[in-house]
Amino acid sequence: MNNSFFSRVGARTHILRLAVATLVPFGLTLSASPTFAADSATATPQAAPNRLGLPDFGDLVERVGPAVVNISVVQRQKGTDERALAEDPFYDFLRRFGVPVPGMPGMEGNRGPRISRGIGSGFIVSGDGYVMTNAHVVGEDGSEVTVRLTDKREFKAKVIGKDLRTDIALLKIDASGLPVVRTGNPEKARVGEWVLAVGSPFGFDNTVTAGIISAKARRLPDENYVPFIQTDVAINPGNSGGPLFNLAGEVIGINSQIYSRSGGFMGISFAIPIDVALNVKDQIIKYGRVQRGKLGVTIQGVDRELAQSFGLSEPTGALVSNVEPGGPAEKAGLKAGDVVLGVDGTKVKDSGDLPRIIGDKRPGTAVKLEVWRDGRSRTLTTTLGEMSNEAVAEGPAAPNSGGEDAGGKLGLVVRPLAPEESAQLGVRGGIVVEGVNGPAERAGLQPGDVILALNNQPVTNASSFRNMLEKAGNRFALLVQRGGTRIFVPVRIE
Repeated sequence: MNNSFFSRVGARTHILRLAVATLVPFGLTLSASPTFAADSATATPQAAPNRLGLPDFGDLVERVGPAVVNISVVQRQKGTDERALAEDPFYDFLRRFGVPVPGMPGMEGNRGPRISRGIGSGFIVSGDGYVMTNAHVVGEDGSEVTVRLTDKREFKAKVIGKDLRTDIALLKIDASGLPVVRTGNPEKARVGEWVLAVGSPFGFDNTVTAGIISAKARRLPDENYVPFIQTDVAINPGNSGGPLFNLAGEVIGINSQIYSRSGGFMGISFAIPIDVALNVKDQIIKYGRVQRGKLGVTIQGVDRELAQSFGLSEPTGALVSNVEPGGPAEKAGLKAGDVVLGVDGTKVKDSGDLPRIIGDKRPGTAVKLEVWRDGRSRTLTTTLGEMSNEAVAEGPAAPNSGGEDAGGKLGLVVRPLAPEESAQLGVRGGIVVEGVNGPAERAGLQPGDVILALNNQPVTNASSFRNMLEKAGNRFALLVQRGGTRIFVPVRIE
């Protein structure tokens, strides 16, 4: 996983994986920093308040500090790609005027691999040398990783395994009798509770910063498997992979990312819950890799409008917008329009809960799904497959070919799907949106959307769609194909 900015929250705002920038010949390279988790049966005293009533972390830090380590990473990168530079117009402009440019053929220092160096933080998970950190800290395969303890001892570390989905890596050093930290239960942590981080921001070893938990179960863009702990603890490049402690001296999270417009700390940081990290660690040790269950559905959130459309008393669960052909969900009888309310008795309060609950189960596990369909709850059973990285195919662009009014009260102009479009999408029936205004526009419908169903009833053509609208009332849900994704769009006509 690269260590560049990830633009995820808006213009000039980034979720930044924490790393230390190191200047290398002819370039600025971002290198990553490490993280570790540990466990011990030894009790740690609570941080005692001082005379002003504020917590005093001195005894706690003295106790846990030796188990927090510094990690340095050396990564050898290939030399500059001259073909890529030749396609850069600015490079070509300078070359024509004889201006020396880094990476220009024949320049000294361009031969052979470049070396980037990075530093990070971590903590020891067991006395025999297991250490946990972020996957982005250890970099790509072939990186040289060194772990340095507070007593200045250094060890070459072996990367036992890493999981890019959760950004967790497990290291092993050849040592024994090491100090370890205790792990706590993130579920019991409360918003507003004091926490502190120990790490190596900008390379300053064993730096301690403190703050409070700002929120729990935060879900960031493209992060379906981690319910992050949000804090206001000062976290900067180099803290990545370091532990987040509660006042009992227990690790409840691994500092991983910050929300920033500048690249530096701006009051919002995110930690991976330690139970998520320990599950990854255990699987790496036992199986050599992380295995996740797969249900085979595309889901979306349930807002109040959709909940009313489907007859739910409250906006809860994960709404199924598409079912993978031949997958575990289809074999269970799951359909688009079903709302998954629970898995094996565990409630799905939010759509983001479902990927994590299913992902925590091993492939081949039999599960019971509580599903809401046609105004009542029912139970379906299936056996999970295994999650893998799969590309989503893009849908066809809708041609502009004079549609017909689908009903004045909705504000849509539609046309039937062409046979080749139906074949490419793998659907029967459906209508293509060509014009939008009024309630349809307010609901978020767009030209090019393909309407497949209204309140789970298939739409075959514009005429049938108009008849369905007459009976639907003022609140209903449309199943829409948009590009390679199917979503439900709640519509309200006032």
